[in-house]
Amino acid sequence: MISVTMTVAFVTHADCLKHEMGAWHPERPERLTAIEDQLIASGVGQFLVRHDAPLATDEQLARVHPLEYVRAIHDAAPQAGTVHLDPDTAMNPHSLDAALRAAGAAVLATDLVMRGEADNAFCGVRPPGHHACRARPMGFCIFNNVAVAARHAMAVHGVKRVAIVDFDVHHGNGTEDIFENDPDVLMVSTFQHPFYPYSGTQDPAPNMVNVPLAAGAGGEAFRSAVQDVWLPALDAFRPELIVVSAGFDAHIEDDMAMLRLHDADYGWVTEKLVEVAERHCQARIVSSLEGGYALEALGRSVLQHVRVLASLNA
Repeated sequence: MISVTMTVAFVTHADCLKHEMGAWHPERPERLTAIEDQLIASGVGQFLVRHDAPLATDEQLARVHPLEYVRAIHDAAPQAGTVHLDPDTAMNPHSLDAALRAAGAAVLATDLVMRGEADNAFCGVRPPGHHACRARPMGFCIFNNVAVAARHAMAVHGVKRVAIVDFDVHHGNGTEDIFENDPDVLMVSTFQHPFYPYSGTQDPAPNMVNVPLAAGAGGEAFRSAVQDVWLPALDAFRPELIVVSAGFDAHIEDDMAMLRLHDADYGWVTEKLVEVAERHCQARIVSSLEGGYALEALGRSVLQHVRVLASLNA
């Protein structure tokens, strides 16, 4: 018997499955189906309240990205074939809608949580966003979804302080580019270093609490970073909303990187974030998928994350 005590909005869209950058590319549509498979097989999926992601508007994107950049992405979208924005990031004819849905999911999730229609939310979307800088696509990312969520919360819902939490294996350089020295946003992150995008350690801004982890580091090092560095910073900041860049590519089974986290580490860190959210922001968390490329590990790790968000007890 499973009992649920929290309402979790699960925001996604079929358009996110149509974005493809080549059969060889690790950021592939099967990532979302792997998550769906785990949610169904576990029985957890039935407790989530599903929503279709809308298309983000120019106004919503322009709070984060210059309007000229937004229009340039529209103009770059191909009618056929594939166009590369950088060596790692490409668009097919469906990619523009997928990117707009991914950012739009973050907006809708924020609305649902801030209006009290959901306790928290998870956006099962792609492309990811945390490498997208103000005016530069990068590292599989086109628009910065969590940044769009944070700015939307401030502009529309009057939120004064947003904490962004990033446990992807890669540093969220785009998010840092957008929010560095913004006193209303605190970003806490862990990431493998030295590793792509080779940033995050050189004199980060005061509102950036970055904890680099060496290749081979596992759950003990990660949990120490969270317990000793993140949590004091978050408690001191007292966020009114927590937005999560939920990347699962630090998993031991993910061979694109060299950290060694396990499924349980993702459940544990989510528990800690829920505790912070309960102390400071009425339990409000908006989480959006970033990395994670070992399909089975990704599905299991997202399951742990969502199970904790829902306060599900088997």
